[in-house]
Amino acid sequence: MTYESFSSLVHLILDDYSTHKHANVQAWLGKHPRFQLHFTPTSSSWLNLVERWFRELTEKALCRGVFHSGPDLIASIEAYLNAHNKNPKPFVWTASAEDILTKVGRGRVALQAVTQN
Repeated sequence: MTYESFSSLVHLILDDYSTHKHANVQAWLGKHPRFQLHFTPTSSSWLNLVERWFRELTEKALCRGVFHSGPDLIASIEAYLNAHNKNPKPFVWTASAEDILTKVGRGRVALQAVTQN
């Protein structure tokens, strides 16, 4: 793979829902190989915090913005980061270890059911 072809790849990180399995989606992906799909595990609750952070970025800095160029978008994101980092507040993990382990157990059962079929 050349640098040019590698640098034009678009990596998409998706929840592991079945939408991507639809024939129309598969056909489109077959015609557009630069789009590479990556799926989050069903039991990866830490990604919820990442999604929450991006939701806040979107709602507070991007949602109503008008960006005429990539540098305009980058400047808005950096301004939000600078303001946010002046008084950062950590995301609080509220799930107990027991809740997490229960979900992991359910995920393992589901994974075993899929791999055995």
